[in-house]
Amino acid sequence: MSKPVDCPYYFADYFRGRDVEKCRLIERNPENRRPWHRSLCNSCPVPGILKRTTCRHLALEGSVERKLGILDRVSVFAVCTEHIDELKDPTRCPACEAEAAKEQAAEEGAAKERAATKL
Repeated sequence: MSKPVDCPYYFADYFRGRDVEKCRLIERNPENRRPWHRSLCNSCPVPGILKRTTCRHLALEGSVERKLGILDRVSVFAVCTEHIDELKDPTRCPACEAEAAKEQAAEEGAAKERAATKL
């Protein structure tokens, strides 16, 4: 029994006897040569990447690749579209993290100024 899929790229249509399942991330990659099947979702890294990423402008590209000669796995290529930077670790974008830290510091400074002016 396969576990439920919690991924924005997974599509399933069972309305009135239809049995359509597909991965829209892999489907939109024209360079993907291996077929997608539902069991790939069980080991797919995409839902975890989307939950943990620090990049606000993340663009993913997925493909099915054969690992160890017998196992099919989903491989992910990630890019930050704001900084046009390929991410080696899709869960972290150093440039976006630096921007977020600057914004947070600016917000804290503005809050301190507001608090000081109220006194």
